[in-house]
Amino acid sequence: MKIRKAVITAAAPDQSTIPLQRLVDRDGQDKTALQSIVEETLSAGIEEICLVIAPGSEDSFRKAAGPHIGCLQFVVQSQPQGYAHAVAQGRDFADGEPILHLVGDHLYLSQTHQTCARQLIDVASDLGSSVSAVQATRESRLPYFGVVAGTHVPRHSDLYEVSRVVEKPTPTQAEQELVTAGLRSGHYLGFFGMHVLTADAMDAVDAVVAEQNAESSAKKATLSDALATLPTRSRYLAYRVQGNRYNIGVKYGMLVAQLAFGLSGTDRDQILTEMVELLAQHPGRIADMAGKSDTSDGQAAGAPDGSGN
Repeated sequence: MKIRKAVITAAAPDQSTIPLQRLVDRDGQDKTALQSIVEETLSAGIEEICLVIAPGSEDSFRKAAGPHIGCLQFVVQSQPQGYAHAVAQGRDFADGEPILHLVGDHLYLSQTHQTCARQLIDVASDLGSSVSAVQATRESRLPYFGVVAGTHVPRHSDLYEVSRVVEKPTPTQAEQELVTAGLRSGHYLGFFGMHVLTADAMDAVDAVVAEQNAESSAKKATLSDALATLPTRSRYLAYRVQGNRYNIGVKYGMLVAQLAFGLSGTDRDQILTEMVELLAQHPGRIADMAGKSDTSDGQAAGAPDGSGN
């Protein structure tokens, strides 16, 4: 299966400006978050990219795309009808082909010589099915991600046959319904913000959007809602990417992402020096934090399930 198209969603009303923010990548190059996401996409051999945006934001995104503007097409989500609806706006662009889908509020940092998108594309291409990238995610982060549960695929490390998908489950629901063998207690397979979606997956997206419209529901359908139906349609897999995703749409998200990129790149020593100097300016605060950490660790160690709850 050849995957040559990608759809990036960046149309949510409260997140449409996030890809315009700037950071310094691991090579010390200043760029927008959008440029970083597009470069991640192109690294996987993608030839055409569709960017789903909100009305009136195209000019800003064109400027933020920088040298990559030539490979972008824009589709406007005219009304904020939810994540699944945003993905569905890429249906005509996909034209029946499988697509790589990324969200516009995540940045990615690989732990190998291959980018995260390249890892996912290789797996999906080999197996010929829809595959979602996932990462072991502790339960305190469940409010931010969709979660899957499944069973290991024989002879394939870090690959799972998906049986269940839930959008932002509670810790109780996750413990009851979404435990995956082989993960540490209190950890679940959270979405990575990166998927390969076949035509069957896009059919599932269209179906949940149509259902939402038919019921005139105030609840906006998510991609998780669509993917939850996918195992009944076709084979659906999840792959644990060797890397990390950083949600820059949450409080301090961009700060954490910038630190991660900096500490893994050419300016690592400079950043460490700056951090040490900052910490030295607040010795009392650091001592208080260390004390709280010691207490928290002690409670976690005493918890029967190791989760600290």
